[in-house]
Amino acid sequence: MRARQADAEGFVEHDGVKIHYEVHGAGGPTILLLPTWTLVHKRVWKLQVPYLARHFRVVTYDGPGNGRSDRPVTPRAYGQAAQVAYALAVLDATGTDQAVVVGLSRAVNWALELAAEHPGRVHGTVAIGASIALTPLSQARAASGGLDDRTAPDLPPSAVPRLGADPANHWRKYNRRYWRSRYEDFAWFFMGQCFSEPHSTKQVEDGVAWALETTGAVLDVESQADRPGREEIEDWCGRLRGPVLVLHGSDDRVAPPARGEALADLTGGDLVVIDGGGHIPLARDPVQVNLLVRGFAERFRPAAPVRRAWGRWQSRPRRVLYLSSPIGLGHARRDLAIAAKLRELRPGVEIDWLTQDPVTRMLADAGERVHPASRFLVNESAHVESESGEHDLHCFEALRRMDEILVANFMVFHDLLEAERYDLVVGDEAWDVDHFLHENPELKRSAYAWLTDFVGFLPMPSGGEREALVAADYNAEMIGHIDRYPRLRDRSIFVGDPDDVIDEPFGPGLPRIRDWTTEHYDFAGYVAGTATDEERSALRASLGYRPGERVCVVTVGGSGVGGHLLRLVAAAFPEAARRVPGLRMILVAGPRIDPATVAAPPGLDVLPYVPGLDRHLAACDLAVVQGGLTTCMELTAAGRPFIYVPLRNHFEQQFHVTHRLRRHGAGRRMDYDTLTPDSLAAAIAEEIDRPVAYRAVPADGAARAAALLAELF
Repeated sequence: MRARQADAEGFVEHDGVKIHYEVHGAGGPTILLLPTWTLVHKRVWKLQVPYLARHFRVVTYDGPGNGRSDRPVTPRAYGQAAQVAYALAVLDATGTDQAVVVGLSRAVNWALELAAEHPGRVHGTVAIGASIALTPLSQARAASGGLDDRTAPDLPPSAVPRLGADPANHWRKYNRRYWRSRYEDFAWFFMGQCFSEPHSTKQVEDGVAWALETTGAVLDVESQADRPGREEIEDWCGRLRGPVLVLHGSDDRVAPPARGEALADLTGGDLVVIDGGGHIPLARDPVQVNLLVRGFAERFRPAAPVRRAWGRWQSRPRRVLYLSSPIGLGHARRDLAIAAKLRELRPGVEIDWLTQDPVTRMLADAGERVHPASRFLVNESAHVESESGEHDLHCFEALRRMDEILVANFMVFHDLLEAERYDLVVGDEAWDVDHFLHENPELKRSAYAWLTDFVGFLPMPSGGEREALVAADYNAEMIGHIDRYPRLRDRSIFVGDPDDVIDEPFGPGLPRIRDWTTEHYDFAGYVAGTATDEERSALRASLGYRPGERVCVVTVGGSGVGGHLLRLVAAAFPEAARRVPGLRMILVAGPRIDPATVAAPPGLDVLPYVPGLDRHLAACDLAVVQGGLTTCMELTAAGRPFIYVPLRNHFEQQFHVTHRLRRHGAGRRMDYDTLTPDSLAAAIAEEIDRPVAYRAVPADGAARAAALLAELF
């Protein structure tokens, strides 16, 4: 799912070539994000557009040869003059008189000519990884044999599973013959060179996917187009009127850093060297690029009067910004319980919530304050639903494909923390904040606590070697973050006990998950929701359950992933009711599933979102649920029998949750692939009267977690 859809889009045509453009946002000035080499298209800017479009008007377009633009077969269509003409045509078509022009790699050539020859159209220029003929090629590229090297096809393929850079002599793949015969292998190699930074698996994969939207034959034609030489570039640099910002990675293996330095010298522009960065920092270090581009573009916005208040320390209340994961409602239930205990320990504390639907509905019911900035967040639940299949959610891959949403939402958090002061930020599985604070530790502005109920990405066996390697790479990056900045998290809290942590390695050569977690986390024990301590008979009566009813509650969490399980249970109800006299079954569709999509036989109740669902779970005779940890553990704590059906390919439910439930001796696991209405009805009849003897779940988890947080004020 894209983090932001275009507000307007269309095509322009120049010399018979159609070019597709998009417009995002409405505030001025306009930022024109140029395309770059034909290997990729405008989605290379996906981590910039959502943030910049909240503050400016942003225009992007696909260059010729990729994306939604034409793929011409004449070199002239890819030449310098044509590329500048496309940019001007897009500016005209979008009604843009003047823009901040941002160019990556080869596009810096087009940006410089545009600014020099059409100064009235350009406020200023940002050059990233400038691939321009001001200095020689790198030694490896210079020795590669050139575009017409005929020996390259004898080279071995790029490394499988293609996660890093190849040896230098593989630069011989940078030639026309190889592009036409083994194009995909070239793409893996070249993207490995673009992303020289460790842990760049996702960026490499994105780049290859975009490259495969065009062909080696197109690259061949493009390579025959004219390129500006050093004299032309120096002339343009000397005639620039607007300011220039140059960004260049110190480990850029495509365009030597000396090129960025030379460009800054010739233009008198500012130079930012990204130490350790590669050729495409906008993908690998998006937060820094976003802030630098925004800061540059702010120069061209009319200054507004500043009005703000500053409070002396005695007048400042204690303030907490609480980030609660929107993927399911279990996080919100435990976070509300922790917040209540925190208020007892620190009377007068003010808690603001930065979160999304459906969590915002639960918070509204509880009378909590949702920060207005929450409206800027991109909905993660919608993304998860878009990634799901029939009772199937590959949550690790869904998280990886959520990268642009995570960046967009971190930038909302960043802007909020710049504008307002908080004593403490609490992130309950706020993956965006945790990752990008470790990537940009200088942006930390308050005490910060991290909460989670699992540690470690585990590969699904069906993913094979590639998934095992990628999951281990993600784990290694997280371990590296903590090792390098051990005090960035002022508190890491595991919602559970040490034995609840799975005892598996993070990956080859990495620590065991339980050992590492025990060393780096405090343990709060399980945090139950807000169910009361009423006697069960009184609780049932308060919920409207009649004496003698056998109540089965079916719930699939706060996302929209569970519709298939609900429909399967509905189909099982008639047979279950025949087997269990007096059975009353209640299907809770939740906030994101339309109850009308479940065909309910007579006698079956299908309800929408139910506030206080944890009270119904505590009162029921049996529950049928997915494998979500919070719901399963609340049933365990309440001592209720339940059947849980983990989502396919959901590593947390398949491994982490299952491990914890087995430790507690709780629940009956069933696999969706083998379920039928009849087998489920039989299981309901067997489990509804089964006596339980679960391991006890202490009831003080919320208080323990709150005490750990209270120490941070």
